[in-house]
Parts: sequence; C-alpha cells; structure tokens
Amino acid sequence: MSTNSSGQGASHATGDSKVPGTVQEKVPKGVETSLPNAVHDTGDKDRKTHAKNDGEDSIVPKPIQKVVPESVERALPDSIHNTGDSKK
Repeated sequence: MSTNSSGQGASHATGDSKVPGTVQEKVPKGVETSLPNAVHDTGDKDRKTHAKNDGEDSIVPKPIQKVVPESVERALPDSIHNTGDSKK
C-alpha cells in the first residue's frame, strides 16, 4: 500500500505491535513513532531527552521525556525541564 505525504497508509512497525493493523495504516507516522516500542515497535531506538544533565534534574518523568516531541520539551520552562534554551 502506498503512503501519502503524512505517512499514512502503511504501518511503520518493524517488530511486535499491540496496535490493530487497520489503525496502524490510518495514523500518521509521527503517531506511531511516539508510542513506546513495548506497545508498537517501530525500531526507533534514538529516542532521548533533550534536557541538560540527561534529564536527571527535570520534573518531567524520564519515560515521558523520551517520547514527547523535542518541541514540547523545549517549550517547557527551564525551571521544570532545563534544555538550556534561553526562553524569554
């Protein structure tokens, strides 16, 4: 099945998935890759926090740091999740 520009139309799973195949084919790739690999394995092992000190000083739980989009991490105040960005 071909995909459209949003990545819909095919599953991006490379391993096991608990998500029904029909759902995998209809959601954008970003939704699939944001799920933990234990639920829907896309093979994305590069998930990481963008906070200083590997996120150890963040109020945000580490598993959440690793799955939310980088833009969400960077939008948080440094007092909550310090990415080192200067926010005004």
